[in-house]
Amino acid sequence: MRSKQIREMFTDFFTSRGHQPVPSSPLIPDDPTLLLANAGMNQFKPYFLGETSPPFPRATSIQKCARTSDIDNVGRTNRHATFFEMMGNFSFGDYFKEDAIAFAWELLTQGYGLEKDKLWITVFEDDDEAEHLWRRIGVPASRIQRLGMEDNYWSMGVPGPCGPCSEVNYDRGPAFGKEGGPAIDGERYVEIWNLVFMQFQRGEGDKKGNLPILGELANKSIDTGLGLDRLAAILQDAQNVCTTDLLLPTFHTVQDLAGRACPSEGEEKVSFQVVTEHARSIAFLIADGVLPAKDGRGYILRRLMRRAIRHARLLGIDGSVLPAATASVITNLGSVWPELTAQATLIEQVVTAEEESFTRTLAQGTRLLDAAISRTQSSGSAALPGETAFELADTYGFPLELTVEAARGAGLTVDEDRFAALLDEQKKRAKTGGRAKTAEALKKMDTYRELAARLPRTEFLGYEHLIAEITVTGLISDGTVVTTAGEGTEVELVLDRSPFYAEAGGQIGDTGTLTTSDGTRLRITDTRYGLEGFRVHSARVLEGELSTGAGGEAAVDGNRRKGLMRSHSATHILHAVVRATLGDHASQQGSLVEPDRLRFDFAHFAALTPDQLSQIEQAVNGHILDDPGVRAWYADRAEAEAAGAIALFGEKYGDTVRIVDIGDFSRELCGGTHVAHGSQVGAFRLLSESSIGSSLRRVEALTGHGTLGHTNTERRLLNEVAGLLGARPADAPDALRKRLDALATAQAELGRMRAAELRSRAAQLADKGRQVSGGQVVAEKVTGITPDELRQLAADTVGRIHSGPAIVVLALEHADKALLVAAVSPDLLSHGVQAVQVISRAAKAVGGGGGGAGALASAGGRLPEHLDQAIALAAEDATALLNDR
Repeated sequence: MRSKQIREMFTDFFTSRGHQPVPSSPLIPDDPTLLLANAGMNQFKPYFLGETSPPFPRATSIQKCARTSDIDNVGRTNRHATFFEMMGNFSFGDYFKEDAIAFAWELLTQGYGLEKDKLWITVFEDDDEAEHLWRRIGVPASRIQRLGMEDNYWSMGVPGPCGPCSEVNYDRGPAFGKEGGPAIDGERYVEIWNLVFMQFQRGEGDKKGNLPILGELANKSIDTGLGLDRLAAILQDAQNVCTTDLLLPTFHTVQDLAGRACPSEGEEKVSFQVVTEHARSIAFLIADGVLPAKDGRGYILRRLMRRAIRHARLLGIDGSVLPAATASVITNLGSVWPELTAQATLIEQVVTAEEESFTRTLAQGTRLLDAAISRTQSSGSAALPGETAFELADTYGFPLELTVEAARGAGLTVDEDRFAALLDEQKKRAKTGGRAKTAEALKKMDTYRELAARLPRTEFLGYEHLIAEITVTGLISDGTVVTTAGEGTEVELVLDRSPFYAEAGGQIGDTGTLTTSDGTRLRITDTRYGLEGFRVHSARVLEGELSTGAGGEAAVDGNRRKGLMRSHSATHILHAVVRATLGDHASQQGSLVEPDRLRFDFAHFAALTPDQLSQIEQAVNGHILDDPGVRAWYADRAEAEAAGAIALFGEKYGDTVRIVDIGDFSRELCGGTHVAHGSQVGAFRLLSESSIGSSLRRVEALTGHGTLGHTNTERRLLNEVAGLLGARPADAPDALRKRLDALATAQAELGRMRAAELRSRAAQLADKGRQVSGGQVVAEKVTGITPDELRQLAADTVGRIHSGPAIVVLALEHADKALLVAAVSPDLLSHGVQAVQVISRAAKAVGGGGGGAGALASAGGRLPEHLDQAIALAAEDATALLNDR
C-alpha cells in the first residue's frame, strides 16, 4: 500500500466516523514553549487546556512533525526519523478509551489488513480498564504488556491534562530482533500507534519538580498518533523508513551521488540513511519558513544540514549533495505537500548557500585542526585537548567526529571526556536560562488561563472606532489576579470591549488612555494577546483607584494609530514589490510595524544592489501615488487561498480569515489596521538593507511623517554643507569633490616632504654612530615624530650605516608613554643577533615589555621619565652583542 493510499484511508476512516478533518499546521508552531511542531496534538493544545472551546467534538489530522531528540538514532535503527507525518484522531470531551481502542483495532486490522496475531499492546501499569478493553476486543493477555510512567504515561511536563497511554506495536519477525514483546525489543516490535487517554489533571509541582495528580478531568479527551513512516515500512515490507516510497527516491539520489549502492550494514549504511532522512527534514523546514541561524529553530535546521553534509563527505561525495537530495524530496512529496513545490526555489537557494558556507567552514576547521595536531605532537602529548575540540565545534562548527578522525590519522586520541564536560556545561547554562524564562512564561500563562476560563473574549472595536465605552472585567498585578489597583500601580487589564489593537502580525499594540466614570485615569502603554483571542492591556494607574467592574471610556492615541496604519499598509506594498523584483522565494519572514517606520525581513541570498534598492523604493512610491483602494473582507481559509491570498509563515489563522487587498497587486491574510487609500501612506523611504542571518535579509524604511522628517533633516544638512563650501546646494557635491582632490594633492606633497625630512634625519643619526669593537651603535632619544615614523626612522638609519655591522636604538615619548625601537643590520641576523635582544632590559626600565622577530623590534611602557636610563641600557646591550659576535 503506497503512502498516498495510507493517508487517504486514515482520513476517510475517521471522517466517516464524525471527525472534522483539519489541515496540518506549519512546523513553526503558535506556541512559545515549542520551537517546532513535534506532535499531532500541538495545534489542538488550547482545546485540551480549556483556553478555547473546540469548534467540533472530534477531529482528525495528518500533522507534519520535526523532532531531533533521537537524532543520534537516525540511520542506526530502522524506525527513527527527524521528520515524520503523524496521523491522529482526537476527541475533545466526546468519546474515550473504548471508542479510541475500537477505532484503532478496526482500522489496523480491517482497513490496513495487519495480521491480528502480530499486534502487541502496551498499557500503563495501573490501567486495568485499558487492558480489559483490549482483551475484550480480541487481544490475548499474552500480547499485552504493562509498562511504567516513562513509557506509557503522557503529560506536557506542566500543570494541565495528563493520563495513561496505550501503544500498538507490530511484530516484524525474528529477523529484526529478539522475542519477548515491545518491553524487550523496540526494533522488532515497532510502536506504530500511541493512544493517549487524557483523564487526569496535574497541579503545580513541588521543589523537586513532581507534579501531583489532582483528580479526574470533567471532560476526558483522546489524542492519538499513528506514524506514517513506520506503518508504510510495514505495509511495504521495507527494511527501514528510507526504503519506503516516502524516501526511496531520495535514497536512490544519494546513492547516485556517491556512485555506489548502500551496504546492508556498517557505518556507511548509517551515512546513506542520515543524508536521505535529513534531506526530507531540511526541505520541509525551509518550506515552512525556517532558515539557518545560530540559535533556536534555525540552529536545528543548520545542525541537520551540517550533519547531512558531513555524512555525505564521509561517503566520499565531495560535490554538493543537498540541492539534489532536497529536489528529489520536492518531486516525490510535492503533490501531497504543495508548500514544497511553492518554495522549491527558496529551498534550493538556502541549501546551496549553506552547503557552500559549511564547505568553507570545514576547510578553515581543517587548517586550525592541523595546527592543533602539530602543537600536540610537539608537546609530546598523545591526546588532543578537549578544549581544542570544543572550540573547533562551538566556534567554527567543526564536528567532533571529524576531529577524532583526523587525530586518529595522526596517531593521537581526543580528550572526549573533557569535550563532553564542556558541552554539558554549555547545555546546563542554556537550560538554566531557558528554564527560568519558561517558568516565568508559564506562571503568567496560568494567570491568563484563570481569567480566560471565566471571562468572555474581548470584543474588538478598533477597525471602526478609536473611542469606546468599556467595562473592566479583569485585573492582574504582579502576575496575580486582583480586584483593585491603586495610584501608581502597573497593571494588566481585560476589557469587555476595546478599541485597542493587540500586537500581532508585526504591528505593535495600541496605546492611549482609559478614564472611569468615577474619575480614575490610566495610561494604556501596550496591548497584546495573553492567550489566543484573550486581549490584555498593560497600563499604569495615574490617578484614583481602579476596581474590577468599573466602567468608563477607552481612547486610542489617534496620531500614533494613523502612523501604524501607514506603516502596515506600506509593509504590504513593500512585500508585493520585493516578490515582484526578486522572485516569489523572497517572502516575508518577519516584520515590525511602528508609527511612521517599519522593518521588513525576507528570504534572499545576496545583498541587494543599489539599483535593486532604488527600483524597490521607486516601485513602492509609484503604487502609493497611484492611490489604490484598500479593502478588508472575510472568507473561509480555503476560499482565501483559492483567491491567491498570501498567508505569512508563523502566523496562526482561524477557519474564517480577514483578507486585506491593496489595489490589484497585494492580497494578504491580515488582522491589522490599514489606511483607506494607498496615498494616505504618504512618502516611503528605504533607509538600509542588511543581512540578519544566512539567507535572510532585512530592510528598514520610513513612512508618512517619518519620511518627511528625514527629508527635512537631509535638506538642512545639505544646506549646512553647501554653506561651509560657499556653494549652492545643487553645486555642493562638485565643490566638495574639488576640495577633496586639492586636499589629497596637498597631503601627498606633505607626505613627500615628510619622507625627505625623515631621510635627512636618518643620515644625521647614522653620522652619530659610535664605533665599538664589533661595529657601530646609535642610541638616541628623538622628538617630533609619530610611533610609525619611529620604526621607519630606525630602519632607515641602520640602512645608512655601510661600514660594517650596526645596531640602532631610538626612543620617543608619545602620549605620556615611552616607546623604543631597535634595528639591527642584516649581517648580524646571520650570526643569531635579534633586535629584541637589544631592548629587553630597556623595556623593563620603562615599565613595559618588548616584542618582534628579526631585524626590527619595538617596546613600550608607562614610565617615560626613565627613557634616558632605558637608552643607556640598550646601548650597553648593543655594545655587548657586537663585542661577543
